[in-house]
Amino acid sequence: MTDKINAFKNNIKDKKVSVIGIGVSNRPLIHFLAENGAVVTAHDKKTEQELGDAAQELKQKGIRLVLGEDYLNGIDGEIVFKTPGLRFDHPALTRARQNGAHITSEMEVFFELCPASIIAVTGSDGKTTTTTLIYKMLSEAGLKTYLGGNIGMPLLSRVEEMKESDYVVLELSSFQLHTMKTSPLVAVVTNITPNHLDYHKDYAEYIDAKKNILSFQNQEGTAVLNLDNEVTAGLVKEAKGRVMTFSKKHVSADIYFDGTDIFVSGKKVLAARDIQIPGQHNVENYMAAIGAVYTLVPEEVIPIVAKTFGGVEHRIELVRELGGVKYYNSSIDSSPNRTKNTLNVFSQPVVLIAGGKDKGIPYDEVGKPILDHVKTLILIGATSQVIYSAVKAEMDRQNKKIPVFFETDYEAAVRRAKDAAAPGDVVLLSNASTSFDMFRNFEERGNLFKELVNRL
Repeated sequence: MTDKINAFKNNIKDKKVSVIGIGVSNRPLIHFLAENGAVVTAHDKKTEQELGDAAQELKQKGIRLVLGEDYLNGIDGEIVFKTPGLRFDHPALTRARQNGAHITSEMEVFFELCPASIIAVTGSDGKTTTTTLIYKMLSEAGLKTYLGGNIGMPLLSRVEEMKESDYVVLELSSFQLHTMKTSPLVAVVTNITPNHLDYHKDYAEYIDAKKNILSFQNQEGTAVLNLDNEVTAGLVKEAKGRVMTFSKKHVSADIYFDGTDIFVSGKKVLAARDIQIPGQHNVENYMAAIGAVYTLVPEEVIPIVAKTFGGVEHRIELVRELGGVKYYNSSIDSSPNRTKNTLNVFSQPVVLIAGGKDKGIPYDEVGKPILDHVKTLILIGATSQVIYSAVKAEMDRQNKKIPVFFETDYEAAVRRAKDAAAPGDVVLLSNASTSFDMFRNFEERGNLFKELVNRL
């Protein structure tokens, strides 16, 4: 593997390389390329002023910057690292390809060079929690493990320190998988439901992107698949290697939850009461994680993690309790299904703040759980009206009404929630859609919510 890394370094030395995106995840890549002799141009829609110190640091290292609205004009790299959110067939990349450029991504190159065993997780819901659980179980077992992809840190710049005996756990989105031509040793698909249809041409393309996580496996690979989801159950017959299935409905699954305990091949490995993070969806996340690590870690590691893991940031995260009201940040909920799962965790009346960018996905399924759990609904962002339409249709069906407010300012939304909540209630931020219309990512939105709540 050292030969591969050295060959890569020799290949990029003195080459013109364009990197699209100067976000936190791409900066280590830019530095890595420059330090190994590439002539790097970094492109970003943000201005130099908006990038602040990051722009100055890159310029001091001799990296050329192309910034602002026209940042994709004139891409002249012989090698182009695209950001995951930019489609491979974007006109700017098509022009670069026609001019002889090789289009790739940090993740694609990492897969080519990584000597460690890669376990990767994708799915419409549950990716972050499942990925984190796998990482914690491997680490608890004493295995040297790296966490990356959509969470953790960019890993290409650390590939030289990795060994064949190490493990890498990755959370991968459909954006990252769309052009992948390599699959991990262990591929986990938590579920697949309509999502990101503002990026993908249609649902079929979204499914095909997700399927890439196992499409290039061989007989040595393992696919961990959810039998309770129609699409992922259909992938069982497409898997080329070992398959581990999990289910709450099918006793025949390799990993089965009977309502009380999780079993692997008929043997109890975890009691649900030991799981500290709430919600039935988290039982599914544990089953998926167990499927990924079951042959790699001692069984006693699984309950140790369950009893100590309190959840990932921005996922049903308790911010504070004020005046008998608990405020929860679940800004990671970027689909109607995630919001539905989060609402089902709470038995208390909920004041819900929801909305964001319209990803072109159906919102019908969010109407009933909102009406079942929510006492006051506060909507914000481009999806306000489509979420309201789903809730209004359910109100008409049930002949029941709840107060609905529309806000354009997050501070006003939090104040409205405070006024609407009574002791014993929950105030919840759960997007029900992506929040990228106003923020770069769900973390920014969640952090703003926490800041505003802590100011109350």
